Amino acid sequence: MTKKKIIYSGIQPTGNLHIGNYLGAVKNWVALQNSGEYECHFCIVDYHSLTGNISAKDRHDQIIRTAAELLAAGIDPEKSVFYVQSHVPEHTELAWIFNTVTPIAELERMTQFKDKSQVQAKNINAGLFTYPVLQAADILLYHGTHVPVGVDQVQHVELTRDVARWFNKKYDKYFPETKALLTEIPKVMSLLEPVKKMSKSLGEGHVIELADEPEVVEKKLKKAVTATEGGDKAPGVENLLTLLEQFSAQGGSALGGGASDVYNKFKESQEDGSIRYGDLKSALSQEIANYFADFRTKRNELLEDHDKIAEILMSGAKKASKTAMETMEDVRKMVGIR
Repeated sequence: MTKKKIIYSGIQPTGNLHIGNYLGAVKNWVALQNSGEYECHFCIVDYHSLTGNISAKDRHDQIIRTAAELLAAGIDPEKSVFYVQSHVPEHTELAWIFNTVTPIAELERMTQFKDKSQVQAKNINAGLFTYPVLQAADILLYHGTHVPVGVDQVQHVELTRDVARWFNKKYDKYFPETKALLTEIPKVMSLLEPVKKMSKSLGEGHVIELADEPEVVEKKLKKAVTATEGGDKAPGVENLLTLLEQFSAQGGSALGGGASDVYNKFKESQEDGSIRYGDLKSALSQEIANYFADFRTKRNELLEDHDKIAEILMSGAKKASKTAMETMEDVRKMVGIR
């Protein structure tokens, strides 16, 4: 019997999930999980979040919300290993060992360190610099063979592959050379600054959260930038059309199979110059609200039962720990500390 490929991916508990997170990662996670072709590990990476500016209380509360939202979005703890990073201490132990085989020059090449340093100029800590090493440990602790990413994130997977090579060369051939599982990720831009990627760090009005009620979605979209410059090819219009395509295609919304006609109508009106931006925003707000209606219901139900969430996360950590402990037992022997 052919052994399944092992997928690992994580998300930081630094804010509620928004549609950029959903289209960029979570939707694909659910598809990979449900394909039956992979052994999937999905993790709430709270150790990574320590490098940012979120407070301890907010982090604690957000871990619960992130878990509830991922479950509501379709992550199935019966099909995937789903857990919190800090519940499996072997992550940081392996990261330290990987620190000792990773050249500083390679970390200095990482664009993520430069980007994050600009965002939090008053908090450029060592964790930001060694972040990719912990990321490599996250993946290789479970012998991850594939990481689902977009083209812009391939550099992170390349470093994980390099770390495995450096360790294998110094000690013994043990870790796999992880590959990027390239996925088509729609580029979701800020509602208010459509030349920038959608991010909570830009501010509340820049993003649409999966949990936003219909009236909130409508209010945010009314303020979305459209054709203030660049004519009918303005980035704001392109962004809204991209979202309409994603959330109205293939009967994905409550409007059923005819929803794709909504996108086609606005795309044609954009091309012939007759598009009405108010109508586009109204149609998109309805589609997004409908698409996530079940999500909002499930999320609210889960958040009313913290014990259930805790039970799911503890069960996931127990599954993850079995592999993690076996890996670290082998690694300790290889490096000579057992």
